[in-house]
Amino acid sequence: MTPFVLSVLKYSLLGLLYFFVFRAVRSVALDIAGRRRERRTTEMRAPTEQVAAARSSKGGKPPSHVVVHEPDGAKARNVKLSGPTQIGRGAACAIRLSDTYVSQVHARLYGENGSWFVEDLGSTNGTYLNDRKVASPVEVHAGDVVKVGKTVLELRR
Repeated sequence: MTPFVLSVLKYSLLGLLYFFVFRAVRSVALDIAGRRRERRTTEMRAPTEQVAAARSSKGGKPPSHVVVHEPDGAKARNVKLSGPTQIGRGAACAIRLSDTYVSQVHARLYGENGSWFVEDLGSTNGTYLNDRKVASPVEVHAGDVVKVGKTVLELRR
């Protein structure tokens, strides 16, 4: 090959390399900017708006049991809610899950003044109520869906 062709190939490869690095840095920057914007809009809401947004529109009846749908497709199981219930992979949890995306002690369901609440206990992957991340204790109702890791917990009357 001639030196001219080698130079063209060398500079083309260098251009492609710079383009790849530019796209990677741009993608990370846009991802970080989007997360900041999302967090800022969430923080700007009033606490009562956050609770109202997380509340189910299906009614105000408190749940009496939880149906656990594990991601491995195993048969769903029912757990009766009778007191504070920890959810996680740990041996001390009342709702013990085998999901690797769930922390040892992931979340907690507890009753207070006739209502039930879900609270994230500092888990790595977060707890979601009706597809909204739980940042502080939020009241739950029959018909709500709580997601921990890949496991879905359906609250029923």
